[in-house]
Amino acid sequence: MLLPDFSSLPAKMQNDDVKRYYDILLKKKADLFFKRLFDIIFAVVLIVILSIPMIIVAVLIKSDSEGPVFFRQRRVTTGGKVFSIFKFRTMRVNDNSKNAQVTAGTDSRITKIGHVLRKFRLDEMPQLFNVLTGDMTFVGTRPEVERYVEQYSPDMYATLLMPAGITSMTSIRFRNEEELLANAEDVEKAYIEEILPQKMKYNLEYIEKFNFFYDFYVMVLTVVKVVS
Repeated sequence: MLLPDFSSLPAKMQNDDVKRYYDILLKKKADLFFKRLFDIIFAVVLIVILSIPMIIVAVLIKSDSEGPVFFRQRRVTTGGKVFSIFKFRTMRVNDNSKNAQVTAGTDSRITKIGHVLRKFRLDEMPQLFNVLTGDMTFVGTRPEVERYVEQYSPDMYATLLMPAGITSMTSIRFRNEEELLANAEDVEKAYIEEILPQKMKYNLEYIEKFNFFYDFYVMVLTVVKVVS
């Protein structure tokens, strides 16, 4: 995993706030290399181990509601690149009752099996393939949809210096995000104005703390929190 030249980044990312975090990562090239190496090896191992569980989940999804097994959505990763994130589908298809890209805990669109998958984050297993392609990493800022990235302040763009992540300390802290949004009159507005700024604060702190062993710690903590 190598940092692109600063001059090759999108214009919105070429600001003083992003440059400060860029210079921090320049000093961590070895950690970035081992991070990518670990991503490839561990993703392959997990895909092999989880192949049967993923098949079982796919069957449960098809038996629970009509629609495809997988859910794909455009998200933003390194350098502002748009990619298709893979998840197991947890919501009913052709339900236009809401247009927000975030969901609250009482969202009627979530299927029965979807509630279980979300609770234990099993819906994110297909993202192992996103890790293999390099669009994602195991630990990093959760990828946002384009319309939310457009709301970023100048410093928030620094989170796009690294690939989007499956988990992070931010994900752990906001693991009850759907509950926090459950009572909001406008879920999307509450997310953009209240939740997103808080999450990005922790995501920027991650860049400062980042090293290979810190990533391993976050992964272990994620497993502990999900199990507990």
